[in-house]
Amino acid sequence: MNICVCGGGNLGHVVAGFLAAQGNHQVSLLTRHPERWKEVITVDAPEGMVYTGKLCGLYSDAKAALSHAEMVLLCLPGFAIDEMLRQIKDYLHPDTAVGSVVSSTGFFFQALQLLSPSQPLFGFQRVPFIARTVEYGCRARLLGYKEELQVAIEHVADPEPLRHTLEELLRTPVQLLGSYYEASLSNSNPLLHPARLYSLWKDWREGMVYGRVPLFYEEWTEEAAQLYIDMDSELQQLLLHLPVRRGSIPTVLDYYESTDAPSLARKLRSIEAFKGIAAPMRQVEGGYVPDFHSRYFTEDFPYGLAFVQQLAHQKNTNSTNIDKVMEWGARKAH
Repeated sequence: MNICVCGGGNLGHVVAGFLAAQGNHQVSLLTRHPERWKEVITVDAPEGMVYTGKLCGLYSDAKAALSHAEMVLLCLPGFAIDEMLRQIKDYLHPDTAVGSVVSSTGFFFQALQLLSPSQPLFGFQRVPFIARTVEYGCRARLLGYKEELQVAIEHVADPEPLRHTLEELLRTPVQLLGSYYEASLSNSNPLLHPARLYSLWKDWREGMVYGRVPLFYEEWTEEAAQLYIDMDSELQQLLLHLPVRRGSIPTVLDYYESTDAPSLARKLRSIEAFKGIAAPMRQVEGGYVPDFHSRYFTEDFPYGLAFVQQLAHQKNTNSTNIDKVMEWGARKAH
């Protein structure tokens, strides 16, 4: 299969290298900086595994990148999806499947609006890998796999062949979701990150400086866990008013095998792949202040939590905690 990976961030590195390493696919990359990439990408994985793949093309021009593409896979933050879809839409073959490694940052909402009404679409509920770039354009680290992936597929009469193809490409069991809402309204990052950020810095005011940078997950508090649970409860109420199957988006307590805020906080603090991740802060004279320009703010509020809030308002469901956190985050991000 001829696959075009769009985006040269952490996930772009790992996905492109992982797919190319399989040897039986032609994998190309569409990125703003193709000159900074090498043809051979190395991906270090858990338990000493190393994937090495050779890319068949490096492009900044969408027309050239998509000339033979049978699948396009977006590995992009939410704010970059609209621009990329506009770049590629005139060069897509009608049968080319266009997908996103994660759908909770607005992929389906934007693709349904911008692309052909019959363009095959797919999007994962959660990212397939936890990824980090080691050396840009050359080497990356795959920090963690998912035991199972959930994907939504639209505009395909029989989604089973595409589901099976994705399962083989990612070497992970893939389950088909009932609608794109089930992939788009994840209670992962769009709720997880804002809940933690709000609990960290809701009382921050201009001029306040902190003496240290806390660890984002390893120092997760019960207060943040309770807020996360409360926001998820509001999301679960919204889901009752949308075409989604009961249980298709498990509660955060079920997903993290927890029973209450203390057990959820302990669980989040213990996840190996999350260890060492610092809260988004920048250094100033005398210490540190929150970095309101970090991806946690520029991504998870306007291209994550905002979609949940908008739908909750449309369906007139309770969103008290979501509104509180969204209003705070939107104000700080500006």
